[in-house]
Amino acid sequence: MKALVKPGPEPGLELRDVPRPEVGANDVLIAVSHAAICGTDLHIHDWDAWASANVAAPVVVGHEFVGTVAEVGDQVTNVEVGSRVAGEGHIVCGRCRNCRAGHRHLCRSTVGVGIHRDGGFAEFVSIPATNVYPVPDSVPDEIAAILDPLGNAVHTVLSFDVVGEDVLITGAGPIGQMAAAICRHAGARHVVITDLVPARLAIAEQMGASRAVRADQETLEDVMAEMGMDEGFDVALEMSGSGRALADILRVTTHGAHVGLLGLFAGPAEVNVNEAILKGLQIKGIYGREMFDTWYKAVSMLDSGLSIAPVISHRFVLDDFQTAFDALHAGEATKVVLDIA
Repeated sequence: MKALVKPGPEPGLELRDVPRPEVGANDVLIAVSHAAICGTDLHIHDWDAWASANVAAPVVVGHEFVGTVAEVGDQVTNVEVGSRVAGEGHIVCGRCRNCRAGHRHLCRSTVGVGIHRDGGFAEFVSIPATNVYPVPDSVPDEIAAILDPLGNAVHTVLSFDVVGEDVLITGAGPIGQMAAAICRHAGARHVVITDLVPARLAIAEQMGASRAVRADQETLEDVMAEMGMDEGFDVALEMSGSGRALADILRVTTHGAHVGLLGLFAGPAEVNVNEAILKGLQIKGIYGREMFDTWYKAVSMLDSGLSIAPVISHRFVLDDFQTAFDALHAGEATKVVLDIA
């Protein structure tokens, strides 16, 4: 089958003909129709420090995908051939304390699809049946292909009560853009988002942000005064991986505010921790999705009118993968969906 492979410890990806995945007794084989490129895939493509420390090359990359069930293992009873499904990209052990307590998203032995085992930038991918999520007819293929990153945004936003609150989002990448839409859908008052790229900020405004801020041209204090905010932000969501953005959050949040950290930092971030202590901030690190409560909530919000379509800027066939990655590297694209079928 055709698949996009990280062949070894060096930059770049290769389109190769590889064997079709084996299907274990508890596995499901999915014929992939669409897949989306994630920031993680960019790290793997570039083979940066994170990738070299975490990726088990050679490996078929890709963990955001949708497709049709082609085959099920002989112990699988809850998934039918022909079903349209997406896949949770975190495969957990099921035995550790968190897994047994129902907190599978905190499994200390998580295996990443497309990182530690073969993923979805391929004609077929095999995952455990417990990681399969049925996609309702109301969700189009392109949106189903990005349920994984939508889940990251849903998990982050809904970790806190945002109804009637003033929310700051630092980082207007695809997940930040979707977070803005979710905050608006969930009933936040003001949703302010920061970034350095005007095109990203424009999409965020289109998706529901009250105010989009060029972090290198405006101060958040000025924006707060403009919007009549006297006490600071009630909720802050860090999605940029920028130390400066985190410092902004600690400075402009109100006392007792909730802070969600989703963006990964390239290195240590130097911040004034005393601000967090003296303000009594409640800080939560967020990784992935709550399995599967986040998935249910994401699909329910889509069914109740949440629109995330503007986040998809480009579409390519798998053979044109390098053009897709180049567009992302150049900042021309936000979210790219690949046609696999």
